[in-house]
Amino acid sequence: MADRNSPFIELRGVVKDYHSKAGAFQALKGIDLDIYPGEFLGVVGKSGAGKSTLLNMLTGVDKLTAGEVRVYTNGSSINLANLSENELALWRGRTMGVVYQSFQLLPMLNLVQNVMMAMDMSGLYHPRKSKERALELLDLVELEAHAFKYPSQISGGQQQRVAIARALANDPPLIVADEPTGSLDSVTADHIFNLFQRFLQSDRTIVMVTHDQGLMPRFSRYVNIVDGELVENGREL
Repeated sequence: MADRNSPFIELRGVVKDYHSKAGAFQALKGIDLDIYPGEFLGVVGKSGAGKSTLLNMLTGVDKLTAGEVRVYTNGSSINLANLSENELALWRGRTMGVVYQSFQLLPMLNLVQNVMMAMDMSGLYHPRKSKERALELLDLVELEAHAFKYPSQISGGQQQRVAIARALANDPPLIVADEPTGSLDSVTADHIFNLFQRFLQSDRTIVMVTHDQGLMPRFSRYVNIVDGELVENGREL
């Protein structure tokens, strides 16, 4: 088990500038943040505050303008800025599962195939074991009975649960969720939240962004982001 008193991920002086015809815009203004193993960290802020940009820095999907993101695993550290695009994609596929508000399931694949796609993209595909793993995960999110249906044949809440199963496909230590309950009704959103809290028991770390301040009590810790800056370091429950 990871040392929960030592950071799993460190963000230091993270700056992100965007440039357009209208001029430069600084989306992140020197973010310092430690993320610890086994915590459910909420990043709370209004639309346009920089939440999704911060996630993109954390996942390596976008390049930093300044600063660094360092990840500590197996007694060593990785600076994401030093990885090539191919190395970064492979690292991301094996280290983190990403859950999006829009689900991003492939409509031409059934649910089992959608979950297996994450294994294939990370070079971990095995014809028999991958299918068994996908079915186990769909059972975990209570969708095994729908395993061979297509995304269009199930509800939005069920599609989000498939997206969570896909995020777990490679057994990642980190789950990153971008407004995963934003388009769901309150009952379904509550079910998704309960799933995340169950995953914490298996020594996973979860980082979730949301605009909903009403969710703050459900995180083990949260930070507020306003205009690209952390304005409060949150609290421990």
